[in-house]
Amino acid sequence: MKLKKVIELLDAKKLNCSCDDEIEVCAACGSDLMSDVLAFVKDQAMLLTGLVNPQVIRTAEMMDMKAIVFVRGKTPGDEILTLSDDAGIAVLSTNDPLYVACGKLYAEGLR
Repeated sequence: MKLKKVIELLDAKKLNCSCDDEIEVCAACGSDLMSDVLAFVKDQAMLLTGLVNPQVIRTAEMMDMKAIVFVRGKTPGDEILTLSDDAGIAVLSTNDPLYVACGKLYAEGLR
């Protein structure tokens, strides 16, 4: 699924310069526990989380993730956005709760 489709489905806002609408994501993971992300996520996944701290970006970078969606309207600070730009990770924000955002993406075929 292209990032532009994710933005449309979640009515998400782009938050950083690395948001290329043509980024392809193959899977999604919804979690606030970065240890679970490290244990269970496969490459090319997109992370959906309500956790807003630099560890989210570092975890996504280690897992070769291309995008992060902050849920419940959360927006990261400048430090996190700078880290994400340096890592080339797109950052989005949606007002949807985690469960709803994951459900919308799953219903459209993103596993």
